[in-house]
Amino acid sequence: MVQPKKHLGQHFLTDKNIARKIVSSLSPGTRNLLEIGPGTGVLTGILLAENLWKLKVIEIDAESIAYLKVAYPEISDSIITGNFLKFKLEDIFQDNFSVIGNFPYNISSQILFKVLNYRNQVDEVVGMFQKEVAERIASPPGNKKYGILSVLVQAFYNIEYLFTVSEGVFYPPPRVKSAVIRLKRNEVKKLDCKENLFFAIVKTGFNQRRKTLRNSLKQFQFSKDEIITDLLSKRAEQLSVGDFIILANDVKKPETASKK
Repeated sequence: MVQPKKHLGQHFLTDKNIARKIVSSLSPGTRNLLEIGPGTGVLTGILLAENLWKLKVIEIDAESIAYLKVAYPEISDSIITGNFLKFKLEDIFQDNFSVIGNFPYNISSQILFKVLNYRNQVDEVVGMFQKEVAERIASPPGNKKYGILSVLVQAFYNIEYLFTVSEGVFYPPPRVKSAVIRLKRNEVKKLDCKENLFFAIVKTGFNQRRKTLRNSLKQFQFSKDEIITDLLSKRAEQLSVGDFIILANDVKKPETASKK
């Protein structure tokens, strides 16, 4: 048996009914599939048995990799050794693909930021997250859990909170509840604004989320337009993706100081 390693954030799912429920949450038609952090292969075994996908798995733990090669020899050539966060995903699949996994909670947000970088290649994500993080990702504007990750992910994906998972179905049990969510790529190929400016405004606005945007976004210059004035009177958590796009399109370039 593989021993879970605390520094890797490993909590192995032991309930096969939950595992089947996660696998069944993948949308029909998914072909290329990447599993992140298979561990002892509870999802892997079900995915292989159903034989519906071109499956590759990525795992950083040498002990887990050795176990997977013995338990599921048919996948030996499809195991990628290393840290998902450091891989160029186009080297794993050249075409579009989906992602599935019981994600290590200590890097789950980083996994999604990585997915965002490859949003035009990653069609769908079905993943297990810490419940609090899952709720944050799926939260609508006006909710206190709504934050940077909510806005950035929702700009490019439709989010569904699927179900909550109790602590007792893992070894070792985590101290928090978990949840499975599904991200499906929406039709937005490119935001209707400068995307780097959109990202900057979202991150800056939420970094001081208790302040109104007029105070938290002082480094940016905006017009006196009535709509802009109204948006700046609110806090970041009150704005939708579309509202942040409006702000990004309104930002004025600082006037260049005249040369003497």
